[in-house]
Amino acid sequence: MTNTAENQAKYDELKVYISEMKEKPGPLMPIMQKAQEAFGSLPFEVQHFIAEEMGIPMTDVYGVATFYSQFALEPKGKHVIGVCMGTACYVKKADGVLNALADDLQVPPGDTTPDRLFTLEATRCLGCCGLAPVIMIDDQVYGRLKPEDIPGILDIYRKKQ
Repeated sequence: MTNTAENQAKYDELKVYISEMKEKPGPLMPIMQKAQEAFGSLPFEVQHFIAEEMGIPMTDVYGVATFYSQFALEPKGKHVIGVCMGTACYVKKADGVLNALADDLQVPPGDTTPDRLFTLEATRCLGCCGLAPVIMIDDQVYGRLKPEDIPGILDIYRKKQ
């Protein structure tokens, strides 16, 4: 992460927040959430900064960052696509929908397209079992999908650009 004036301002703001939170119980999660909100993700440089400022091992910060799915080590795309791989969706061939998305976007699950428009994720149950197989793009649910539905859905988001 380059150290631009904008990033320096983010680090300065984070430093103030850390000093305010440091003495409160359980400060690490809120500090990491604030950092991700500011930087868009938690790259190693930001994790190292948090560890240094809190006086804790880097492994503690990294462990939390990699354990909780709310944290991203790399920036996510403008639109996050979650493909439900829960039992009902899996049985109804969600893997075909996931493969169609990966083929169209030309990224594997867990990655972001080079233009940072889409991030593709395989998720656990989205709670829409009656609509299986299901994907969620941002807050919009699409159900009863077939692989051939994917290009039309992605076009909706590509045209918004």
